[in-house]
Amino acid sequence: MLIKKLFICIAGFAVGAYAQVGRGPFGPGPGVRLLGAQAGRPGQVVKGAPYSADVATEITQSLADGNKIRQTSSERVYRDSEGRTRREPSLATLGSAAPGGSAPQVAFIDDPVAGVSYALDLPNRTVTRSAWRQPPSGNPPPAPDRPRRQTQGGNNPNIKTESLGRQIVAGVPADGDRTTLTIPAGQIGNALAIQIVTERWYSPDLQTVVLRKRSDPRAGETVFQLTNIIRAEPPSTLFVAPADFQVLQGRGPRGQGARPSSPQ
Repeated sequence: MLIKKLFICIAGFAVGAYAQVGRGPFGPGPGVRLLGAQAGRPGQVVKGAPYSADVATEITQSLADGNKIRQTSSERVYRDSEGRTRREPSLATLGSAAPGGSAPQVAFIDDPVAGVSYALDLPNRTVTRSAWRQPPSGNPPPAPDRPRRQTQGGNNPNIKTESLGRQIVAGVPADGDRTTLTIPAGQIGNALAIQIVTERWYSPDLQTVVLRKRSDPRAGETVFQLTNIIRAEPPSTLFVAPADFQVLQGRGPRGQGARPSSPQ
């Protein structure tokens, strides 16, 4: 039951964070926390660029009384040449450790080739299987994992994007840019102008962002980064459900409820 609740919590968290990215004219508000939302977003399929890496997200918020709030999340991610992905989040960093201090081990697999997704409960040797949902035609995933055009924002004078050139980041060549979004005084009830600065480094080889830094006075500073990148084909066994796991078949578009099924 604990594992099932954690699956629901993580799935809801990921979907909620995914839906909030870029929503509204000024992005996420101060209540939004994007812990690990970048990696493994549903629907994005990248072929021919296999890798594995550690992913870490850290959010630091400074309070008016001098106090600081620091939140972190981490996970190990894998992607093969066919676009299959596997995520192994560290639940302890999300405050989901089980009694006794040991965090349950889980893994999430998205297989667009077979059209299935798996949520693995490794200690209890069960797997929840559901249909992989392909993004609607003509509606590609949002832009964070794609090169940002210098024309972003169009003629909006409150958005400025500048190129930072190419550097080696996390051991791979990456193209950088810095976007400054200015919220004019009075736009959202603010007495003075607010500046939100996002620095982003995109790897053309991996077709993903390897480092992003965001500074927003309303929400604090966020750093997302990949480390320990291995540019090699991960073992194929990482992208299938183990044959001896009990399979639970997901129900409905949101995977609500599950029923036992024969292992496949």
